[in-house]
Amino acid sequence: MRPAEDYAITTGGQVHSHSPHAQSTTHVTRSGAIMSHTLFSPTTLGALALPTRIIMAPMTRNRADARGVPTAAMALYYAQRATAALIIAEMTQVSPDGQGYALTPGIHTGEQVDAWRRVTRAVHGAGGRIVLQLGHAGRISHPSLQPEGRLPVAPSAIAPEGTAFTPTGLQPFVTPRPLGAGEIPAIVRAFADATHLAREAGFDGVELHGANGYLLDQFLRDGSNHRTDAYGGAAANRARLLAEVADAAAAAWEPRRVGVRLSPWSPFNSMSDADPRTTFTVAARALRDLGLAYLHVIEDAGRRADRLTAALREAFGGPVIANAGYDGVSAEEALASGEVQAVSFGTPFLANPDLPVRLALGAPLNPPDRATFYGGDARGYTDYPVLEMFEAAA
Repeated sequence: MRPAEDYAITTGGQVHSHSPHAQSTTHVTRSGAIMSHTLFSPTTLGALALPTRIIMAPMTRNRADARGVPTAAMALYYAQRATAALIIAEMTQVSPDGQGYALTPGIHTGEQVDAWRRVTRAVHGAGGRIVLQLGHAGRISHPSLQPEGRLPVAPSAIAPEGTAFTPTGLQPFVTPRPLGAGEIPAIVRAFADATHLAREAGFDGVELHGANGYLLDQFLRDGSNHRTDAYGGAAANRARLLAEVADAAAAAWEPRRVGVRLSPWSPFNSMSDADPRTTFTVAARALRDLGLAYLHVIEDAGRRADRLTAALREAFGGPVIANAGYDGVSAEEALASGEVQAVSFGTPFLANPDLPVRLALGAPLNPPDRATFYGGDARGYTDYPVLEMFEAAA
């Protein structure tokens, strides 16, 4: 048994000792084959060279201030998780009318950019890489979150079920105002401008949030899009806004630093589609020629009969990140199948800042405190423990 030491996976994907008593950094040799597994091998997503294939998925935590400015706690939170091969930071609104919840960050003011720069410096200083997820909440909002108390916007005047998290507590969702065709170019510009600002803030790239029932997903799926113009009807029309936003973001930076997230089956935020296979294959194909960094697909690890990830990878023609319900074993299986190039973990990273170390060692995971997921202070945010000791094989 080795003495108690602190361990971390470096940017090279190796377990090293960082004991305060050690005179030098020492590589730990283990008899198991875990460190040679695909999950811990390097890969490239567009312009992003990654030391492993363990990605931190974006997760809304509601820790920004009332102006949508990232806080010092957010810089610490992300720096703690810099052993991820890549951090995808939480959904960040590209414009004031894109806000969907209280205390979510934005990237449309100079103050927000300056604060995000402190986050990226903290992550880079810890040896990590971080991209920013850009989104617009669309109908998943409330007048109290909108400029001048206006109605949220959406492709169609269809209210979602449920309640909005507002500054005064939970409020029922309202029926949104349909965007006019003449307003859509401003939405595209907002994503392009936010991409430019993310680059200024020091991010390594951006991810466009086309999933989980927010505006781009609302246009994409026929359960929320009943339009009859060029942005509604056939799947190609419903995918038009996503493709235009991706093209604009790629032009604002470079295609190899832009990823897209999709969720073919997710019912979250009252979402549905009559034919997900056709809709999402068409959407992935619409992105194919842009040369983007990756496609990030939310599809449960246990889904088998009607699984779409392989079809989306073929249509997209580039790297795919898998997400939803993965552990170390199922992640290895997904990588071995050739279906995906990397795997993202959400809640496991939330509760385990040192998740790559725990996966490498087969160590137990901290249980998440769901009561502290959204809003609050350091509890359940930056106070999860990291491994302090383990038994190493001779």
